[in-house]
Amino acid sequence: MTANYHPSDMTIMRFAAGTLPAGPMLVVATHLSGCPFCRRRVATFEAAGGEILTGIGPAALSDGALERTLNRLDSSEPTTLASPSPRPATIDGFILPRTLNDCKVGPWRTVGPGVKLSRVTMPHAPMANVILLKVKANRRMPAHGHSDLEVTQVLKGSFSDAGNRYQPGDFVEGDDDTDHSPVIGSEGECISLAAIEGHVRFRGFFGRLLQPFIGL
Repeated sequence: MTANYHPSDMTIMRFAAGTLPAGPMLVVATHLSGCPFCRRRVATFEAAGGEILTGIGPAALSDGALERTLNRLDSSEPTTLASPSPRPATIDGFILPRTLNDCKVGPWRTVGPGVKLSRVTMPHAPMANVILLKVKANRRMPAHGHSDLEVTQVLKGSFSDAGNRYQPGDFVEGDDDTDHSPVIGSEGECISLAAIEGHVRFRGFFGRLLQPFIGL
């Protein structure tokens, strides 16, 4: 399905520059895997960055830099053939995006009425706060705000928030100005991949139930 909502220019620029935190980087990469429009945007920013680099004068190498580099190459282990691609990551039979193939995907845990959460652990950034969230149809999520960046990729189903309806392929971005209470669509459960930086500020009883599981 063609995405209607995409990462902001700032987020795409940070992705192209490699300056996004690991969790949001994974969610943006998941969006890019199915969005040729945003892949072209990344290529544009990378090209612009390359032009900037070509305009920067060369810096002098420190004494012995070349010799140290050659010694490293001589002492490095021989390159082995790449191992076959891992099997697709799944959770209860639902096939997840290939960007999660190298991640450890935990089991669903019930964290509230009609709400389940799975912890996603990235091998190179185990402390990144990345989750899969599965919510039943017509469920309203507890109102909450953020202290930093939160990015979400819809994988299945839909939800509505602030007058917008997000469907599979759509990317949703929130920051410290965001305060919302998403409502899941009536067509069925919604599964989303989310990365959360900073703190989530839940309100209400249900929100307080979720707080320990979100981890912030």
